[in-house]
Amino acid sequence: MADTRFFSREEAQALAERVLRLSSAEDVRVNVQSGVEGNTRFATNQISTAADVSNASVVITSAFGRRVASATTNRFDDESLRRVVQTSEQLARLVPEDPEYLGELATQQYPESRGFFESTAGLSPEARARAVTAIATPSQARGLISTGFLTFQVGSQAVATKRGSFAYSPGTLANLTTTVRTPDGTGSGWAGVGAHDWTQIDPAELAERAIRKAELSRNPKAVEPGKWTVILEPTAVANLVGLMMGSLGARQADEGRSYFARAGGGNRIGEKFLNPRVTIYSDPADQRLYTAPFNGEGLPNRRMLWVEKGVLRNLVYTRFWAQKNNLNPSGFPGGFYMEGGNSSVDQMIASTRRGLLVTRLWYIRPVDPRTILFTGLTRDGTFLIENGRITGAVKNLRWNESPIFMLNNLEMMGPPTRVSPSESGETSSAVIVPALKVRDFTFTSVSDAV
Repeated sequence: MADTRFFSREEAQALAERVLRLSSAEDVRVNVQSGVEGNTRFATNQISTAADVSNASVVITSAFGRRVASATTNRFDDESLRRVVQTSEQLARLVPEDPEYLGELATQQYPESRGFFESTAGLSPEARARAVTAIATPSQARGLISTGFLTFQVGSQAVATKRGSFAYSPGTLANLTTTVRTPDGTGSGWAGVGAHDWTQIDPAELAERAIRKAELSRNPKAVEPGKWTVILEPTAVANLVGLMMGSLGARQADEGRSYFARAGGGNRIGEKFLNPRVTIYSDPADQRLYTAPFNGEGLPNRRMLWVEKGVLRNLVYTRFWAQKNNLNPSGFPGGFYMEGGNSSVDQMIASTRRGLLVTRLWYIRPVDPRTILFTGLTRDGTFLIENGRITGAVKNLRWNESPIFMLNNLEMMGPPTRVSPSESGETSSAVIVPALKVRDFTFTSVSDAV
């Protein structure tokens, strides 16, 4: 293999073919992954750690009838590959039959997802240090303390089967988040964004947003919990809408185990369940999304309209569940785009007599999967709105809410924005959502945590 940061199409295919030639199983799938994950952390206005970790692996899935097992290696010499193939075959002969195994895929047609950018693939430690400096320097100049996390991924994935299928996709992702705090510990502001293309990330703009929120959030006051009109910035919207998108499994719905189960059996495809302004889709070929073009089985992804004007249009069908229901397997929302409106956050604030502005949510935990009800806390910038303007910071609040309720209580929508929806700041798939003004958002208690 060439000494590269990840396998090219030719290298991944050559490696997969070597494995396939060693196999004596009735059916075989080879998954090849390779790449680099890097990060730069900073705290107290200076870099604390930085690292790049490169890795590559091969997973061999062998099948004899419906007896299926996998084995993994990160060593690619002939003897190591021979051993891992033998291990997967030995395990497959020992395990019970899998009644849902459908065999491996033959040749497929895959969408073109051009989610690879040299700007991210070549993101050097020096460039990352400059990004940190663009945040730390203005924070320090204004007497504030910045922390943050810059992560990036560059790599490729490939899937090959004994039946002739081969899929390959390279990709890049970058993520930059920062939390800026006041020295007295009472104020905290956050900003973050993700992108496939590093040139789309502006560290100085993120710094200004986080600094402004930190300065505004000093000495927060407690407000009474209850049902509030809220303006949710795009990251907070993504935190909640992502919970609904993760609940779109057709099997769970058909078996009565999710919100999308229909009373009396079946699912709710075709039913209106959200405000008619809500439309959500995913598309691996959309240059704003560049989601994965195939899954680990080598099943092609495709453009999917999940919600159209408040109506549920599709659920996620695996190969097994699709066959059981005489349907075609669906694509999957590796990332998603939610259409919005043209109202700015400032316009939302100006239209609000009394409400709260929420930057983001964290410590999100499930309460009731039947209603997609979750609980969590606000964080890093929660503000009181009175008579159309922000009048001060408020202490963080615990919320109990469902994205279903939220998306039925819409009042205003902003333009869709690419966000970083991960609570931890780690690299995540593309999520594009608008800011929302929502009525009757439920808060249950006050939190003294900043």
